[in-house]
Amino acid sequence: MAPPQGQMRPGRQLAVLAGIFVVLYLLVFFSGGASGSFKDRLEPRLGLDLIGGTRMTLEAKNTVDGRAPTAENLEEARQIIENRVNAFGVAEAEVVTEGNRNIVISLPGENRDLTSVGTPAELRFRKVLKAADGSGAVTPPAPAPTPSGSASPAPSGSASPSGGASATPSGSPSAKVTTSPSGGQGGMAPTPSSSASPSAPASASPSAAAPSPSASTPVPAGIEEQRKAVEQKVGAAAWSAANGLQAPADLTADPSLADKLKPFSTLSPEEVGVLPAQMQFNVPTIGCAQLDKRPPGSISDPNQQTVACEDGAAKYLLDVAKVLGTDVDDASAVLDQTNSWVVSLDFTGGGQDKWTNLTREAFNNEGQACDASALGQDGKCRVAVVLDNEIVSSPEIQGVLTGNSQITGSFNQKDASTLASQLRYGALPATFEAQEQQNVSATLGASHLRAGLLAAGIGMLLVIIYAFFYYRLLGSVIFLSLALSALLVFGALIVLGRQIGFTLTLAGIAGFIVSLGVAADSFVIYFERLKDEIREGRSPRSAVPRAWARARRTIISANAISILAAVVLYIVSVGTVKGFAFALGLATVLDLVVVFLFRHPIMTMFARTNAFLSPRVSGLGRVLRTAEAEGATTTRPSRVKEA
Repeated sequence: MAPPQGQMRPGRQLAVLAGIFVVLYLLVFFSGGASGSFKDRLEPRLGLDLIGGTRMTLEAKNTVDGRAPTAENLEEARQIIENRVNAFGVAEAEVVTEGNRNIVISLPGENRDLTSVGTPAELRFRKVLKAADGSGAVTPPAPAPTPSGSASPAPSGSASPSGGASATPSGSPSAKVTTSPSGGQGGMAPTPSSSASPSAPASASPSAAAPSPSASTPVPAGIEEQRKAVEQKVGAAAWSAANGLQAPADLTADPSLADKLKPFSTLSPEEVGVLPAQMQFNVPTIGCAQLDKRPPGSISDPNQQTVACEDGAAKYLLDVAKVLGTDVDDASAVLDQTNSWVVSLDFTGGGQDKWTNLTREAFNNEGQACDASALGQDGKCRVAVVLDNEIVSSPEIQGVLTGNSQITGSFNQKDASTLASQLRYGALPATFEAQEQQNVSATLGASHLRAGLLAAGIGMLLVIIYAFFYYRLLGSVIFLSLALSALLVFGALIVLGRQIGFTLTLAGIAGFIVSLGVAADSFVIYFERLKDEIREGRSPRSAVPRAWARARRTIISANAISILAAVVLYIVSVGTVKGFAFALGLATVLDLVVVFLFRHPIMTMFARTNAFLSPRVSGLGRVLRTAEAEGATTTRPSRVKEA
């Protein structure tokens, strides 16, 4: 029999709640990031105070004019610091900004010294001397077939250096530096399609190159000791073979050399970082995968030649840095006269003189000569823009640049803006200081987790005991509601941890414990309204919908205030307090879902049972007896009169 028109159908609300559970836990088990065993898929993302790890806060100091760094500069710094942290090879590292000057670094599960990641970003402009393959292959490639009857000429602009090594980088560089056009005159470089042969000055052989400064510069004692440790690891034969290379080794011409140099492919990025620059470049089994992950500051010395990679494919031998990031005044992404995206580059007064000298040296191939493998498409030397350990751009120099310059190439707006921000950040006159570094052991984190879960369990148990003692059958409604809320919160924690990186901390557990009080308030409001309706003489069945109508607005208002307080606290707070606010708001929202889709529908169903009408079972005994007594008092005079 269908219920009368206007009467609630509790099955619909319960079906909606069941659908929410199905969708939520399908996301838990099958959404992106759900991998591993059944147990692994049910693990939320935990914070450092629960699983151990390292947390450090960096504070940006005021700029030279006394102002705090802008939000844009702080975000650029965060990205660079995040790249440095990722170079440690730590999974799930988190780098976030807090306020208008703080950057917080979190490494879960590991204790590390993070002091080096806060050092100023090292932006350097270095001339590209040589280029080689950066794949780090440990087996010689198959030789290419040579057509019979004719020699195999080297491609124009990509000749191999002496020694037969294949030093052609993957993909010809298309970025170029020209003087910014003014007065309507086009100062643009030729298009990348014009593949000019190398000019005469570019034909200098690598044998004419001056010896690496690292060969004559005294090596610090600490570095020397680390090199000896690496020498022992790779073995005397491998070290001797690598030390004797004068150019990138050609594994095709000497396959036995691949076996000798293979141990270098097993070195860690830290171990590769202490090797001489010439060895890093000449040993083909040292690849960009190792070079890009060297510790921050490995190539920061501007007076030393170094090796760096571009796009993870080609590694370059770079000259000393003759222009630094502090010489850059501004960089911006703009549209040129051909409606193409370029990067406009401005230098400071002293920086402009350094840039002019560097472009003169690169354009005329003076000083340390560029090898043919390092030339651009028009046969000119290139200048690499090196940020920390990686090359962000290596444009070809198209002339002696005495004023503002432009980096041209196949840029879209995003690429040009990214390069401009990287160049601009190198000139940011701000430093970071470590305010605190906290190391939490895994044992202490596990202890915190057990304590938090124990506190949450005790809190929930006390609420349930009180509910059964005071409300009896209605206590089962409270117990089931809290259980469903806990399951919703647990599923939401797992999904939010994968999708937005939400991390559960001790503060978050405290927020969930506080939310138990918010949930208990809604119980009390509803059940006390129900008692009021019964005192007024209504039956329990008719009292349920009327009590809901009167309590609903109060419940919504109380929860809305809690949610609003959580939102405000989340906005104005920093650190773990944000986790407390987020957890409190999340639990309150889910409590509202349970109130509307479970608590009221189940109460409607209970009201139709005989047990609900029993004073001893329902927990409404005193109220029902009082209502019956008042009803008897008001009806007795009429019965006497009728008699």
